[in-house]
Amino acid sequence: MNNIDFKDNTYYQLFLKQQSRQLNIGTLPYNHRIKQLKKLKTAIEATYRDRIIEALHKDLNKPRVEVELTEIYSIINEIKFVKSNLRQWMRKQKVDSPLSMLGSSSYYIYEPKGVCLIISPWNFPFNLTFGPLVSAIAAGNSVIIKPSEMTPNSSALMSEIVKTIFTEEEVALVEGEVETATQLLELPFNHIFFTGSPNVGKIVMSAAAKHLASVTLELGGKSPTIIDNTINIEKAAKRIVWGKFLNAGQICVSPDYVLIEESIKTKFVNACKKWIEHYYTANPIESDSYARIVTEKHFERLQSYLENARSLDANVEVGGDLEANSRYISPTIISNLKEDATLLKEEIFGPILPIVTYNSLDEAIAYVNSKERPLALYIYSKNKRNIKKIVKNTRAGGTCINHNVIHYANHNLPFGGINNSGIGKSHGLFGFKAFSNQRAVVKQYAYGINELLFPPYSALKEKLAKLTVKWF
Repeated sequence: MNNIDFKDNTYYQLFLKQQSRQLNIGTLPYNHRIKQLKKLKTAIEATYRDRIIEALHKDLNKPRVEVELTEIYSIINEIKFVKSNLRQWMRKQKVDSPLSMLGSSSYYIYEPKGVCLIISPWNFPFNLTFGPLVSAIAAGNSVIIKPSEMTPNSSALMSEIVKTIFTEEEVALVEGEVETATQLLELPFNHIFFTGSPNVGKIVMSAAAKHLASVTLELGGKSPTIIDNTINIEKAAKRIVWGKFLNAGQICVSPDYVLIEESIKTKFVNACKKWIEHYYTANPIESDSYARIVTEKHFERLQSYLENARSLDANVEVGGDLEANSRYISPTIISNLKEDATLLKEEIFGPILPIVTYNSLDEAIAYVNSKERPLALYIYSKNKRNIKKIVKNTRAGGTCINHNVIHYANHNLPFGGINNSGIGKSHGLFGFKAFSNQRAVVKQYAYGINELLFPPYSALKEKLAKLTVKWF
C-alpha cells in the first residue's frame, strides 16, 4: 500500500468491505449474477427511464431519441446479450492435452478478478458506466464506480440507482472530483476499467502498475475517415454528418477528421451542408435534435481551436457559430488547415470537422500512419482493392467500411483501441474476459509418461528426453 495510512480513508474502508466479501460474492452461482442483471435492466428500462432522459437533458441538452438509442438501448442490449451467453461463458472450457501429458486432462475456467474500479466519462454517462458494470457483474466481481463530476445530474441519479439495487459489498458508487479519483487509484484494486482521454489513461496505468493491477483503458484519439472518388458522396455525407455531430461530436469514436480526394472535396462539403440543415435545420441553435458542449471549460477549449485555425487562414466551410451562455457550437466544417493547426494535432471531441485533401491513396495512408494509432478508422469506397489496401496498411482499434460509429453497437465484436487509443477490449464476451482471470487447470487421472523422466537422470533418460523433443 506504498506505506500510506488509509485507516481513516472512507474509500479504503469501502474497499476493505468489498475485499472481505469478494471471495463469497465471486462464488455465487449463475442465477445470482442473472438476478442482479435483471434488476439493473428493470431499473434502466422502466423505473428510471424518464429520469435518465431528464438528467441527460440537464447535463448535455441531449435529445430524447439520442438518449434512447445511445444510452438506454446500449445498456439493455448488453444485458440481453450477456443473459443469452453467460451460462456458456461460465462453463469450464476444455482443451486438448499434448501426447507428452498422456494421462491428464486440461481445461480453463473464467474466475472473477476481485475488487474492480470503474472510472467512467461524461459524454455517455449511463452507457459508459453501466456497460462495463454489466461485464463486471457477469464475471462475478465487486465494483466501486467513480463517474464523471462534469455531468452531476447523471452521476447523482446513477448513485441512487446503484444504492437501490446493490449492497455496498457488491457495487458502490462514489461521487467526487479529481481528488476522489486520485485517492481511489491509490488502492490495490484487482482490475481498473477506465474510459477517458489518453493523457489521463497514462495516469491510471501508472497508478495500476504500483499494485500490478490489470487495466482496460478505453481511450480515444484522432479517428480518421478516408474517402475516395468511387463513393456515393450523398450517402457518405449523410452518414458522416450523423456520426460527427451526434452528441455535438462528443464521442470517442466520432470521425475526428476527413481525408478526401481533392477532386471531390467541394461536392462533399456541399452535401454535408445539405445534411446538416436536414438534421438540425438552417439554425441548429433552435433545433431540439442538437446537444450542447458539456462544460464551459470544454467550450473554451473548442473555441480556442477555432480561433487558432482562423489565425492560420483556414476556411470555415460550414458553421463556426458560438454562443457561450448555452455552450453552443454549431456543426462546423473547416478546410485549408495548416499542419500545425491545433485541430489537426489534438483530439477534437466536439462538433468541428476538419477536411484534409489528398491526391493519391498512398498519401492518405501515410498521413494516417504519421499519427498515433486511432480508436477507429473509417473507409468510404466502392473499390475493393482500395479498401483492402487501407485495412492492410493501417492499424486501428476498429473499422467501419462505408459507415461510421456503428461497430460499437455489435456486442459480438471486441471494442477498444490500440496503444495510444486504448488497451484491452470490452462488450459481450470480450468485456466478460476483461473482468475475468483465465485460470488453467490440469488434472492427472492416470500414470503420466513424463514421470519416466524424473531424476535420477541416466543415459537412457537422456535419449528419452531427446525423443520427446523430437516427436512429442
